[in-house]
Amino acid sequence: MKITEKEFNVITGEETITERDETAQEQAVREAFEAEQITKQAEAEVKATARQVILDRLGLTAEEAQLLLGGN
Repeated sequence: MKITEKEFNVITGEETITERDETAQEQAVREAFEAEQITKQAEAEVKATARQVILDRLGLTAEEAQLLLGGN
């Protein structure tokens, strides 16, 4: 993946833009972050599905459940 860096010198007003390949360490950090985000999204979807199953079993809508639980 290419990384674009922008440097601005406030004294001279000169702007320097460089493009480079990411380092192995940057790539590892990025990939770990992306994997973590995918995991969090999957967990959120599982929780939402479980909530919906319970609401369906009780015959409630999400709005009705919020009212019963005192949510805003």
